[in-house]
Amino acid sequence: MSADHSPRPARAVWVRRLAWVGLLLALIAAGAWWAMRPVVVEVVRPQVQDLSRTLQFTGRVESRERVDLGVTVTGRVEAVQVREGDRVQAGQVLITLEQDESRAAQAQAEATLAQANATLQAARAELKRVRELVSQGFFSQANLDEALRGERVARAQQGAAQAALTVSRARQSQTTVRAPADGQVLVRQVEPGQIVQAGKALLTLAVDGATELVASVDERFLSQLQVGQRGKVVADAFPTQPFDAVVARLAPSVNAQTGAVEVTMSVPTPEPAFLREDMTLSIEVLTGQRQGALVLPLQAVRERQARDGREEGTVMVLRDGRAVPVPVVLGLSNLSQVEVTAGLTDDTTVLMDPTVAEGTRVRARVAP
Repeated sequence: MSADHSPRPARAVWVRRLAWVGLLLALIAAGAWWAMRPVVVEVVRPQVQDLSRTLQFTGRVESRERVDLGVTVTGRVEAVQVREGDRVQAGQVLITLEQDESRAAQAQAEATLAQANATLQAARAELKRVRELVSQGFFSQANLDEALRGERVARAQQGAAQAALTVSRARQSQTTVRAPADGQVLVRQVEPGQIVQAGKALLTLAVDGATELVASVDERFLSQLQVGQRGKVVADAFPTQPFDAVVARLAPSVNAQTGAVEVTMSVPTPEPAFLREDMTLSIEVLTGQRQGALVLPLQAVRERQARDGREEGTVMVLRDGRAVPVPVVLGLSNLSQVEVTAGLTDDTTVLMDPTVAEGTRVRARVAP
């Protein structure tokens, strides 16, 4: 006689099903708890402090005026009196061309003028004599007219000879290159014996004057720069000797090829003695400053945009344990901080992560 065991397997199936249901409910509860748990986010409060913004760029030393010097006649160089780096004074002889031909031409012009002066002197004496004889009735008017013509011809010849001498002296002077002003020789591109052409630059002279610093700055930062702003300058060759400079000029146009604007800065006197032409410089200009500004870390702001002549953005603040977006008006900013001019107070708790979704439960952790 066999026994009936069917109820036991049925109960086992139900037990397993209940276990799976319990596990599923536990997982659902755990997921709900996980979804509803507060997100730990670093927070800060706006700080009242002084805020400054600087702009850094590279520049070079440049004299206020550079002059290219050359000759106005073709000739062979007889002597070069200066080298690169030499100091020169106004009127100092720098280059001399061979002058044999020009000296001979000037000597000939001087002799021609001397002869013309003698001829004119003789013609005037003759005119005086003829006038006396005409007045005494010994000579006719025709004799006087002839004497007058002779004097006019002699005077014209004397004028032509004087002009020729002036031209020869000018050509003689063109064989010598003199310094137009006090300065320093930057470039020498000529040697004795060289045949040079008129109009070719042979020397480059930096004329004495206030030293300027010139830099090309990306046009994106043009709005930050103004004449009169002060900066600190460090020469790469003398990093331990910084000095001051002031923005003197901003170029009226932007370089179409580089997208940069030329900025010129002046150096207050006395100028550093180590400055050299074309020396490389690192420049930092103070472009903005606020005292007692309400300041936030820049990373806490999102959706920055310009509107109606001001910059606006959004921050996420902590209210009743949840993240709430708040619009703010922004002011001066640098690479790490930004001024908040409206929308917050110094006791507002701001989330460092502005991407937290609105309404998210948040547990604050003060940022270090």
